Amino acid sequence: MASVTVRNIRKNYGSVEVIHGIDLEIKDGSFVVLLGPSGCGKSTLLRMIAGLESVTSGDIEIAGQRVNGVHPKDRNIAMVFQNYALYAHMNVKENMSFSLALKKRPQSEIDEKTAWAAKILNLEPYLARFPRELSGGQRQRVAMGRAIVRDPAVFLFDEPLSNLDAKLRVQMRTEIKDLHERLKTTTVYVTHDQIEAMTMADVIVILRDGVIEQAGTPLEVYDNPANLFVAEFIGSPGMNLLRGEIGKTGFRTEGGALLPLPKPHKGKTGQKALYGIRPEHLSPGKGVTAEVSVTEPTGPEIHIYADLAGSEVCAISRERIQPSRGSKIGLAPDTSRVHLFDAATGMAIR
Repeated sequence: MASVTVRNIRKNYGSVEVIHGIDLEIKDGSFVVLLGPSGCGKSTLLRMIAGLESVTSGDIEIAGQRVNGVHPKDRNIAMVFQNYALYAHMNVKENMSFSLALKKRPQSEIDEKTAWAAKILNLEPYLARFPRELSGGQRQRVAMGRAIVRDPAVFLFDEPLSNLDAKLRVQMRTEIKDLHERLKTTTVYVTHDQIEAMTMADVIVILRDGVIEQAGTPLEVYDNPANLFVAEFIGSPGMNLLRGEIGKTGFRTEGGALLPLPKPHKGKTGQKALYGIRPEHLSPGKGVTAEVSVTEPTGPEIHIYADLAGSEVCAISRERIQPSRGSKIGLAPDTSRVHLFDAATGMAIR
């Protein structure tokens, strides 16, 4: 196992800079997820850690050793890609043991490590099968097994679940997290799926346009977003955001609704701001009046979309209510969960 340190990393493609001086400390044994929309630089950063992309400036250290000029095979890392990249003419056992065979390791060691990885990943019944005879989830487990047998200091995952259907993604999420709990190998995982990030990570690093917007535990970034981008990106359905002004008696939206403010808060009277409240903290009941537009039963809860003084909001109820379209409903925000963001900078008003 090993820590990974990224220090003032920059990456240029010609005159275009895509990574802008990132600093990141990944602790030994931690599970860190790089999260962000397409084009934010998360895969480029992962590939620089792997040695598959050159570094324009800055330093990358693995286990305290600078690896900028070190070949990928000599970095003691193992990478699992979005496409499984299995050898079609090799069976499962041969695919998993291929890297050890290339290193000319003793056959007894190859057999022992392959059997160990197959047991961890429940692949023992499939060792003689070829990739074409496996499901998508089984192929992804083989790709993981190929990484495990190398016993690397760091695992790197580049959107490994994107090609799987929804049910398999849930299953593989659990398996990858369980694997990490057992092996305790430092893991860096790239995804654009916030559910994967929230359920798997020890630390989420949220990137946008080649910079880190916020880093913290899943609940830290969910409960205390640093800015509007993080507030909107994390959470499904997304956070309700209403533009307006902080007043003495409450928050006045641009549409004229008066919403209660948290006590205390750091906003200034007359300050232009956005009022943020997550759907699960906006409850049907006695509160500001809104007009229902759509209701979505999901099973465990009901999502109610409504027009609140000209702004669309979403409220979540666990009660079995389904107000009809056009009906009036009261919505009450939990003031202890209200977020305020400066309208000019987009930063949270702490």
